[in-house]
Amino acid sequence: MGRKYNFPIALEGALKIKEIAYVHAEGYPSGEMKHGPIALIDETFPSLFVVPKDSVYEKNISGMQEIKARGGKIIAIATLGDKEIKKHADDVIYIPKTLEMLTPLLSVIPLQLFAYYTGIAKGYDVDKPRNLAKSVTVE
Repeated sequence: MGRKYNFPIALEGALKIKEIAYVHAEGYPSGEMKHGPIALIDETFPSLFVVPKDSVYEKNISGMQEIKARGGKIIAIATLGDKEIKKHADDVIYIPKTLEMLTPLLSVIPLQLFAYYTGIAKGYDVDKPRNLAKSVTVE
């Protein structure tokens, strides 16, 4: 889940997880979590938040608290030096501090690596995803 600049990154992360780890994942705007995805939350359903220290940080924390209140597990991609995030997430992946509008460039990398290593852990050939074309050949 992500907000503002990082919502498209949540979509990209979910796409990569589907493509190379073959796990169903959905990118979702964290501000709209109560419109469906929250019904899935329990102790077996992990959520991944892109939550850098930015103008919507507190709103993201609020969404994380909703998930924790329902027993959900949270992985967060957060800004290096953010000590508050450990109170709300079970695991944290840190990215360097940068301008708010540039955080997507940094936050997409751990999501791609997360998908990559998940695929490897499941024993898949992540360099040759099944059923995917490397280029568009038909319209």
